[in-house]
Amino acid sequence: MRSPSIAGRRGGDGPGPGGWTARGRRAPPVLRPGHGPGRPSQDGLAAVKRWRQRAAFAVLGALTLLVLAPLALIVAYLVVGGLPAISWEFLTRGPSNMMRSGGIFPAIAGTFLLVTGASLVAVPLGVAAGLYLSEYARPTLFTRLVRLAVVNLAGVPSVVYGLFGLSLFVVFLRMGVSVMAGSLTLGLLVLPVVISSTEEAARNVPQSHRHASLALGATRWSTVRHVVIPGAAPGILTGIILAVSRSAGETAPIMFTAAAFFLPRLPGSPFDPVMALPYHLYVLSTEVARADPTLRLGTALVLLTLVLLSNLLAIVLRARMRARYGGGDET
Repeated sequence: MRSPSIAGRRGGDGPGPGGWTARGRRAPPVLRPGHGPGRPSQDGLAAVKRWRQRAAFAVLGALTLLVLAPLALIVAYLVVGGLPAISWEFLTRGPSNMMRSGGIFPAIAGTFLLVTGASLVAVPLGVAAGLYLSEYARPTLFTRLVRLAVVNLAGVPSVVYGLFGLSLFVVFLRMGVSVMAGSLTLGLLVLPVVISSTEEAARNVPQSHRHASLALGATRWSTVRHVVIPGAAPGILTGIILAVSRSAGETAPIMFTAAAFFLPRLPGSPFDPVMALPYHLYVLSTEVARADPTLRLGTALVLLTLVLLSNLLAIVLRARMRARYGGGDET
């Protein structure tokens, strides 16, 4: 009785020495991945992947340049056309000759007053509301409705806020066209931005930091004050600066509530009208006959420079806060 072969122990048809089976059949060749007939090699697949990656990067780079090109053209146009108007007298004197000459100092000061007043209204209320929604509010139907209302208010056109401020502050509360009415209107305009950014920044603080603080015996408010707010400070500051930049460039709200057509002096009280750079630029472009185009471009260049400087300041402060307090992405 013959002993079973190795092929027989493997089922009677397995490949033996030389690639032959126990039944005399030629074993099929073993195909390795990427080396079979009709299949690309590993080097070919790697080359295709590299080509696709380079093509994707090229498309993304072209789209980025396409987005930045209009901005670069606008900035170049303002710099070339408005830089000849920039001088010490232009920045420190008031308008004269029915705004056909002179400077824009009252408009610069008025913009600063309106932005400061709007920040005093929006920042405390917005930060408090955002922290409440993030740390204290329970997931109820009312909370979801509040969040939905904040998101919707952020998308309301600014002219609607202007008409609302005209009806409430100027007419109903009898503030008149004044710095106070314009500041309150701008504050309501940017309030949803501050609320949303504060809530999102607080939610990005790791939950482990809160748990560690509570485990050490800290109260809920102490945890928010000493853990959540420092950790969320860069995001909160970003939202505040975005709100400030938007309030500095809005025209429709202050057109109905605060801006004066021609006022070559500073306001004497919060209930006086004021000049502002956005509305002054609008007036120079549409209402003043035979106005020097250099004055319009110079005013636009000053407004753009103020907004860019505020954003640059925000970037520097955010980087310093992030380096000081650190940050995390876990939830």
